[in-house]
Amino acid sequence: MLRQTLAILLLTVCAPAQAQTAPAPAPAAADQPSRLFTGADLFGLEMASDPQISPDGTRIAYVRRSGDIMTDKMRSAIWLVDVKSGEQVPLTGSAGSQMAPAWSPDGKRLAYVAAEEGGAPQLFVRWMDSGAATRITGQPDSPSSVAWSPDGKQIAYVMHVPGEPARLGELPQRPEGAKWAEPLEVIDRVTYRADGEGYLKPGFGQVFVVAADGGAPRQLTFGKFDVSGPLSFSPDGRTLVLSSNRRADWEREPNDSEVYALDVASGALTQLTKRYGPDHGGVLSPDGSRIAFLGYDDAYKSYQPDGLYVMDRDGSNVKALTAGLDRNIEDVHWAADGRSVYASYDDNAVRKVARIDLAGKLTVVAEGLAGGGLDRPYTGGEFSVSKTGSLAWTGDASGGLRPADIFVGKRQVTRLNETLLADRTMGRVEPLDVTASDGRKIGAWLVLPPGYQPGKRVPLILEIHGGPHSAYGAVFSSDDQLYAARGYAVLYTNPRGSTSYGGDFANLIDKNYPSDDYTDLMSAVDAAIAKGVADPGNLFVTGGSGGGVLTSWIVGKTDRFKAAATQKPVINWASWALTTDSTGFAGRYWFRKQPWEDPMSYWIRSPLSLVGNVKTPTLVVVGSEDYRTPVSESEQYYAALQIRGVPTALVKVPGASHGGFTARPSQSAAKAAAILAWFERYRTDAGKKP
Repeated sequence: MLRQTLAILLLTVCAPAQAQTAPAPAPAAADQPSRLFTGADLFGLEMASDPQISPDGTRIAYVRRSGDIMTDKMRSAIWLVDVKSGEQVPLTGSAGSQMAPAWSPDGKRLAYVAAEEGGAPQLFVRWMDSGAATRITGQPDSPSSVAWSPDGKQIAYVMHVPGEPARLGELPQRPEGAKWAEPLEVIDRVTYRADGEGYLKPGFGQVFVVAADGGAPRQLTFGKFDVSGPLSFSPDGRTLVLSSNRRADWEREPNDSEVYALDVASGALTQLTKRYGPDHGGVLSPDGSRIAFLGYDDAYKSYQPDGLYVMDRDGSNVKALTAGLDRNIEDVHWAADGRSVYASYDDNAVRKVARIDLAGKLTVVAEGLAGGGLDRPYTGGEFSVSKTGSLAWTGDASGGLRPADIFVGKRQVTRLNETLLADRTMGRVEPLDVTASDGRKIGAWLVLPPGYQPGKRVPLILEIHGGPHSAYGAVFSSDDQLYAARGYAVLYTNPRGSTSYGGDFANLIDKNYPSDDYTDLMSAVDAAIAKGVADPGNLFVTGGSGGGVLTSWIVGKTDRFKAAATQKPVINWASWALTTDSTGFAGRYWFRKQPWEDPMSYWIRSPLSLVGNVKTPTLVVVGSEDYRTPVSESEQYYAALQIRGVPTALVKVPGASHGGFTARPSQSAAKAAAILAWFERYRTDAGKKP
């Protein structure tokens, strides 16, 4: 029944009206197929990711993701772009795998990960001159963090190695041919499930190395500890740099990884960093003398940004390069001369790449990166640097009207969605000036309905980001474009707690969430009304994850919204703290004590504590396999609303995780359609769909 309902809603929004049985005259202009963006267009969208520029800077291998209407999945294929001409050709394709292209040091081969029929994705190598490709591994699990040795003879990677499950008691002997039930599952780990993976299989991620032309791989690390990439070889190929949390109590101290040096010949590990906090992402300089890495001193705050550091190869002389930046540093790449490091970070809702020298001097070399996803306008984007200093990155030059494309320097070299979207009238994205009640400036944007005429008031959807420590930017959002196409203005903001504005701004909600972020959101709605865009009698609100928390909080605080849709929310912080896939996190970073030690601190921040005030019709939406904000959170809220007689409905997205909430195009379209259908029930302006 649920699948049928979602299908009906999808058709309601996405399909043109059925043709009449009797012959009809040639259609007039008004009868032509809609030029508005629809849910059906989600299958045609394409997005560039993981751009890997060749060592000589002449070619870029990147992952091109697009929807497959027959399998209802996003397929991935590696494409090769000629930097000079912009011509591109496909190299290979694979349904659903993240393909991680990696150039050999001489640029003559390309390693990548791809799936074959019926098995886990494996490691392949392609010879670029001949086009020949071969599978290098044949393992039960998929490799990740692929790294070439400097001489191009070996490839290192991380792969999960199965372990023995926990057991209690012994089974009686099963008669030959008997069909018994599945054996008991005995769980003894602190974190035993993960969103997107489900219940975790016993075992740990370990480092392997394999000959680049194939053969049996060799396992280099062992023990009951996970190893994390990236992996980075020394120039002589004898050492690998990696990160791992190898504390005896790592399950209860998961945020204390260190950078290690691994001797490739013996497997010996040498710990290089020695502070409390997550040190990770180590990359050796071209001459092997230094290591750049990321991390911070853990102070148990809800937001703690990664800083960029360098140290000598033996772990000595640690130096912070970005102490004065106050932004979260992400991807790290050494310049070929070893005198500076390239890194990306978000700054005032804009993703940038900077070159940072060893004295800490920062020079921005690219900005406007994009690629955080398709459904909502999160900041994001990726980049790589050639030995010649050419920069390849994913970005958006359209002002939020197109998904991510490939750029080299300041030049755009792909236009993946022009054929589809050139024929669509999209909602324009423009900034909105918002000042909070305490005088702080709040980043905010409006997506206006296609053809919007200034001065006309239209229904407004306040759409709230998750996290809460994340950021929206002026980038593409399929959800917001679908809402705008139905005549709504969409307001999205970065209230206090959002990233990219500095640690102080993000930690205004430390141990105090939700709180004044609610006030910031109301100030943004007031600004949209004052601008003459929002109809104050037709206000709606939605958001996912942290945005779902705030949606539920808002309807417990005010009745100004005609309807709401809370998506994958946390409703009761105490129950969430003990059922999420990050067990132990809440009591250390978001609260000062565990739920049983101070239950009232959890309750007074829980939207469930305000449910007695709610009068707003509220839809509840959640993925059926969400282990981050588990289904039970949404079900609690739905039950409470039903008991109180508040108009509500519960929509589950079958098979969807928290992070994969909109991974399948039909479900992404259907979810947006369900929310729009709910809002249409309570919309009262002249533009309401009959």
